[in-house]
Amino acid sequence: MEILSTAVYVGPNIFDKQRLIRLTVDLGDRVGTPVSRYASELIAPLLHHLPGLAAATCENGGSFIDRMKNDDACRLGEVLAQVALVLQKQAASPGEIARVVAGMNPDEVDVLYGYVSREIGLEAGDIALLIIRELIGDSAKRIDIAEEIDDFMDYASRRTLGPSAMALVKAADERDIPWIRLNDASLIQIGQGKFQKRIEAALSSQTPHTAVEIASDKEFCTQLLYDLGLPVPEQRYARNANDAVRIANRIGYPVVVKPVDGNHGRGVSVNLTSDRDVETAFDIAYDEGSGVVVESMIPGFDHRLLVIDGELVAAAKRVPGHVVGDGEHTIEELVDIENQNPLRGVGHENMLTRLELDAAADKMLDAQGYRYRTVPAKGEQVFLRKTANLSTGGTAVDVTDVIHPDNKLMAERAIKAVGLDIGGVDFLTTDITQSFRDTGGAICEINAGPGIRMHISPSEGKGRDVGGKVMDMLFPPDTPSRIPIAALTGTNGKTTTARMLGHVLKLAGHTVGQSSTDAVYIDGNVTVKGDMTGPFSANMVLRDPQVDMAVLETARGGIVRAGLGYDFCDVGAVLNVSSDHLGIGGVDTVDELAAVKRLVVEVARDTAVLSADNEYTLKMAAHTPAKNICYVTMNKSNALVREHIKLGKRAVVLEQGANGDQIVIYDNENQIPLIWTHLIPATIEGKAIHNVENAMFAAAMAYALGLTLDQIRAGLRTFNSTFYQSPGRMNVYDEHGFRVILDYGHNEAAVGAMVDLVERLDPKGQRIVCFTCPGDRRDEDARAIAKRVAGKFDLYFCHSDQDPRGREREEIPDILKAELLANGVDEDAIRIILEETESLKQALELARQNDLVLVFCDAITECWKQIIYFNPVEKPEPVSPGKVVAESSFDVPDGFKIISDDRGVRIIPDA
Repeated sequence: MEILSTAVYVGPNIFDKQRLIRLTVDLGDRVGTPVSRYASELIAPLLHHLPGLAAATCENGGSFIDRMKNDDACRLGEVLAQVALVLQKQAASPGEIARVVAGMNPDEVDVLYGYVSREIGLEAGDIALLIIRELIGDSAKRIDIAEEIDDFMDYASRRTLGPSAMALVKAADERDIPWIRLNDASLIQIGQGKFQKRIEAALSSQTPHTAVEIASDKEFCTQLLYDLGLPVPEQRYARNANDAVRIANRIGYPVVVKPVDGNHGRGVSVNLTSDRDVETAFDIAYDEGSGVVVESMIPGFDHRLLVIDGELVAAAKRVPGHVVGDGEHTIEELVDIENQNPLRGVGHENMLTRLELDAAADKMLDAQGYRYRTVPAKGEQVFLRKTANLSTGGTAVDVTDVIHPDNKLMAERAIKAVGLDIGGVDFLTTDITQSFRDTGGAICEINAGPGIRMHISPSEGKGRDVGGKVMDMLFPPDTPSRIPIAALTGTNGKTTTARMLGHVLKLAGHTVGQSSTDAVYIDGNVTVKGDMTGPFSANMVLRDPQVDMAVLETARGGIVRAGLGYDFCDVGAVLNVSSDHLGIGGVDTVDELAAVKRLVVEVARDTAVLSADNEYTLKMAAHTPAKNICYVTMNKSNALVREHIKLGKRAVVLEQGANGDQIVIYDNENQIPLIWTHLIPATIEGKAIHNVENAMFAAAMAYALGLTLDQIRAGLRTFNSTFYQSPGRMNVYDEHGFRVILDYGHNEAAVGAMVDLVERLDPKGQRIVCFTCPGDRRDEDARAIAKRVAGKFDLYFCHSDQDPRGREREEIPDILKAELLANGVDEDAIRIILEETESLKQALELARQNDLVLVFCDAITECWKQIIYFNPVEKPEPVSPGKVVAESSFDVPDGFKIISDDRGVRIIPDA
């Protein structure tokens, strides 16, 4: 039993709409063995070490333990998934899904389970495997299961979100607000793009730095509150221990000594009654901060009052860490018993912190005349700390509903005075139900970034939805937290359509974040180069604080490897599906490829844009939850689309008119002419039909995003397929006297689109093509490409990509040549040039006036430079100054002519 490979799906994926970890596991000869065969070895030990497994359920809701005992269809892969889930839940990092599907080979299974933290989830899978192998006797090296689980819990405790952060993200989920964990601690981005906010514990990106500084300076903060008439103890700054003693005597004992800028109760000594105590306390406080203050001791109980956005939302009485005697156990034993409470953990990992028998506890016990071995009387409270901080083992009792209105108003005034959006008031009073004016209560401290776990799950009383209050402050109801996401996929046209749409949106005034096959663009600027069509690049776009619109090109590879980088999109489009990348990543048929690409519209909420001219995309309409379906068709007679339009639904249709072809939008029974195709530069006067279709998809998506017709028209009329605006996508160069077209097409459909364009351009001279097929494609894919170009050109240059992707360099060119010959191409017209650049060089050298060279290449930039810097043997005829330009695609008015002189090209009267 062995893990062969691992995949982490960061969002919706081919298995589920939730994030998953996939372990491909080789079960060997155990693949068909029912778990019931191992019942005696597995069930009791697993329940002993992982009692949470008793509550585990199957996908049908039944008990998983019962399935292990009684269902012969249950296999070890399912046990692995369930144990990995239980381990994560025990570490306060729960996933929700446990499932097993068949692997690619007979002895393999894909084990799927949910996760919150990637690192914890992966570690849980590894530990689950170790445990199962140990129990069934499949382990080469014996392990201590309890020790392995303890090590895992320790590992997880350093990486899991604490209870405060979990409360915040839970509140975000409940409000459909997206969030991303930004580091291994608790820094979280809430919201997307320009709407994002950040929060760590109870410090938000809206928290003023000056307010934090004021709260941290205990001396100044106390003076500030005093100046506003708020109740505070008398306080002085002590320069040294002797000064602290003088201040204590001046104020009058008992006193408190604490750091001027400490937190979590560190370095605080309370109820000091002698000069010697003050001297000792000064040294303790000095080690924890940048200075020391001495203040009068306020009698009463310690309370934490939490104020969010100017309103008191929770109040808790804090009790110092203690144990309660039972008349039988020693103090040391009582501490051990209390630390077994599942609510207690290390540091801030759980709702309560473990009790510690340390120097501070020794001092406290000594003052009470106790030792570790003392057996307290039944019901007797034995305190281990003077301060009531939860971080030192304290507990909390909710008093929100009984706090006196004066005390509530006092807390709200104090936090507003300091300037915090989220703040905690440490308030001492003998009775929280009475006004501070009557009890003599006072504020002893203001806390920026206060702990909120005591309010979420107090030891006694009602828990408060503090996380919800924070979310409502950051994102009040009806405030946007998400930026619109337009996601698109397809076999061909994705990149050009994404660039067109991004251009339309930018021209309309949006700051666009775009992921593409060549780079991530933020507001038109390249951020990272490379194939950026997976979830990592989507995450990059959604995290950028400038972006207000996201255009995410989503490729097959990214979906298969890691899922989507977004939980849903507003507009999802699938342009087409045809044979490409088959036999890679477990996708072997066009139907399977369509199922992968369909995921984009399965998570579309508002609009799904689908080609009505492709059988695979048509079927996807039944799988999308989007409110609107918009069909795109090049065939105005498409019966399905005509019926769709009759129902008042949306479609984008190519229609023929007196002036050529026109893109028309149908919506809500309205026919809306958009633009003539010859007015879109990227279509080469309407001849590049594939770019006409790409423009139709861009228009459909822009319309769904709420752009006006004029904004869409302006964008399409200014988008060119130049190398600088759309590199590698039908880039045309006409400066050599012959035309060169460079394209990245690498499958039959893409190559076919360019071949059809050449036919429509109908060059006067010879036609030359340089082409290849990526080495990781099937032989039949290479043959299909060669068949598509066969008979359409006069010269054929077959080359290899710079990276042959696992093949011998001559292998693909040989396949292409063989297929060309099989389709009737004369052998003299075929040349095999292995290097891409050399193939292009020879093709350019053979080209003459009015020829057309079509180049399919992998190294786009290198080849484009080679084209534009090429020095042709036969120069294009220059236009001498004063000479009449004979031919022009410009319609010259009657009585005028075009000339070129030292002032440029001009129109002058034809005298």
